[in-house]
Amino acid sequence: MESTNQAADPAYQNRYGDRAILFTVDVEEFDTAVEFGHDISLSEQIAVSTQGLRLLAERFDAVGTRATLFTTANYALHEPELIQGLATKHEIASHGYYHTTFEPADLLKSRLALEKLLGRPVTGFRRARMGFVDPNDVQQAGYRYNSSLHPTYLPGRYNHWGEPRHPFQEMGVWQVPASVTPTLRLPLFWLSLKNFPFSYYKQLCRQTLQSDGFLNLYVHPWEFTDLSAYGNIPTYVRRHSRDALLDRVESLLRYLKPMGEFSTMDEFVEQLSIR
Repeated sequence: MESTNQAADPAYQNRYGDRAILFTVDVEEFDTAVEFGHDISLSEQIAVSTQGLRLLAERFDAVGTRATLFTTANYALHEPELIQGLATKHEIASHGYYHTTFEPADLLKSRLALEKLLGRPVTGFRRARMGFVDPNDVQQAGYRYNSSLHPTYLPGRYNHWGEPRHPFQEMGVWQVPASVTPTLRLPLFWLSLKNFPFSYYKQLCRQTLQSDGFLNLYVHPWEFTDLSAYGNIPTYVRRHSRDALLDRVESLLRYLKPMGEFSTMDEFVEQLSIR
């Protein structure tokens, strides 16, 4: 990934105050079931994600977490009142127009659709499945930041081992990578939350937050529902769903809360920009 990089100082806590905890949610159609061979309608895909999103939002309220919700325009247009309500507490950013497909025109199309729905600017983007998107296209579509980089090796998906772990600028747009551990670059994403021993996962998050000064984690709403009816989905994806995973997330957020400040991605990027 070529970048016209202006790297950010990793010691964010020295200037930002508390370390920044960026808990993010990729709000999307539940097409994971379709990916693994289940023939389910769009209405069911939306309903599953909605159920999980409502449950997760309750846990955010319980802890006092402010999050960034990367939302497909397609999902938001099917659940406008829910997204408008969540926007009063959390940041809404773009996750593309559809989750299953992507074309460069979707960058602007999705931003405009979300802005029309919300009546406020949408400044951030994350592509589905952390796919590559041309930095020039992101800039031309009017975004302030992009959080589509996962700087690790994920077999069968991507190898971004050599990419920066800390925020940097490309074409005037901030790239805010998902967090990985400092040395081994172990991913701290949703599958690690599900599959690592929980005490070990919390330790890795704490060490990364203390080392980097920020922590950028992400999950999906459909994970927080009962997935037992979707048996084609591998066990490592379905593990710790519904209440078990909700409890795990709430425990993680309470564990991290004394170590930093929950921040939306846009607020974090604002601090990067004014330093």
